[in-house]
Amino acid sequence: MQLFSIDTGIFKLDGGAMFGVVPKVIWQKTNPADSRNLIDMAMRCLLIQDENRLILIDNGIGHKYDDKFKDLYLIDHSVTLDSSLQKHGFSRNDITDLILTHLHFDHCGGSTHFDAAKNRHEVSFPNAKIYLQKSHLELADKPNAREKASFFEENINPIRESGQLVVLDGELELFPNIALKVVNGHTSGQQLPVIKYKDKTILFAADLFPTYGHIPLPYVMGYDTQPLITLIEREEFLKWTIDNNVVYFYEHDPYNECGVIIRDEKGRYKTGETFPLSNITK
Repeated sequence: MQLFSIDTGIFKLDGGAMFGVVPKVIWQKTNPADSRNLIDMAMRCLLIQDENRLILIDNGIGHKYDDKFKDLYLIDHSVTLDSSLQKHGFSRNDITDLILTHLHFDHCGGSTHFDAAKNRHEVSFPNAKIYLQKSHLELADKPNAREKASFFEENINPIRESGQLVVLDGELELFPNIALKVVNGHTSGQQLPVIKYKDKTILFAADLFPTYGHIPLPYVMGYDTQPLITLIEREEFLKWTIDNNVVYFYEHDPYNECGVIIRDEKGRYKTGETFPLSNITK
């Protein structure tokens, strides 16, 4: 098995929304804001090469949005999914399996693109099976008012119509050494890949722990639909992390790819060492 960090660009979100009830004077130490209170958000994906499979986890925002959308989120595509794949000798056509943690646009927007005539949207990974949780797909089809702005039909319907979608129902081992854990606080049916790699266990942390700065237990995003459920889930994962020496792979942290979790003298969970994925894979 080989692992590759795949950068797909940077966008910006409101720092207050990203850290909920945590005061800015605290969160800006790890996630500095600009004059508009916006913080940088990576869209970092994970590529897994294992025997005859090439598995991609999430795919960023994509490139099909208009200038108004780009200006709203200040999207920087100086690095793209395609350029990052090419860096490692791959293309979108090589992907055999696409795991979507959930269908919010910053995680799945790269799943589709305009056709040459810009008349319709096509799936961007023509040779891949695409995996999604049933409960999350049901939510995306009938979204609540809080999440509606994060779900776009052009990211969902082409996948469903392609015949490539594989709908999962709960936690499972999807492939040897790759399992999926399901959490529901941020959104119903978010699936988090857990990868056994050499002597390591790696958690693709997605939006349960979006950045290095979100490790302390109360640091729950304002975007989470069920924040008290998130608190319970985070505590369970943090305990599991300590007990099993788990490495976190951060999808949204613009500065840190990976990290480990420690407890301080008062038993509080804190971020320990951070490092690039290459420290594990080299």
